[in-house]
Amino acid sequence: MATPSNNSYAPPKSVVADATADDAGVTKATAGSRLGAATIDGLILSIPFIPCYVVAFRALVISRVTAGGQGGTNPFAVWSAMAATGSWFYVGVAAAIVSLSVTTVLVHRNGQTIGKKLLGIKVVRTDESRATLARIFWLRYLVSTLLSFIPGVGSVYGLIDLVMIFGKARRCCHDYIADTIVIRA
Repeated sequence: MATPSNNSYAPPKSVVADATADDAGVTKATAGSRLGAATIDGLILSIPFIPCYVVAFRALVISRVTAGGQGGTNPFAVWSAMAATGSWFYVGVAAAIVSLSVTTVLVHRNGQTIGKKLLGIKVVRTDESRATLARIFWLRYLVSTLLSFIPGVGSVYGLIDLVMIFGKARRCCHDYIADTIVIRA
């Protein structure tokens, strides 16, 4: 039975389709800008520890030579050697705390780490709404970090996560987990 077109009680006839980020006209960040931002963020956290690494490396090499070079390096020995460098270690820790604090504020305000801010990109939800600090921390970073700790699976996950940035969607595994995209700011 057909409904007449002038029936005011008939349901509306319209085409409904979900809008995707590709349809919305957002400009996704390039793979190069995303890798550059990650590199900058890594350097910001690592550079303050360089003097500490140098001193600790020398101490570990000397202790290994005196022990006859047997056995592997204990991670606790590495941290204790770094802490034994004294003020260099504490300067590195203080710089890391300041860097993480600034990053937390930037991520909360506009979905950007220091590297992302410098390169003009930011993290948003796939519907272009603001990504919350909790979503970015728990789903993008923590879940990926925990997955990377699984022996065997972690290194495969890390490789797949990195390679996915070069795909057509320009989304990594952690982007799919958190339902986010990285766009030009």
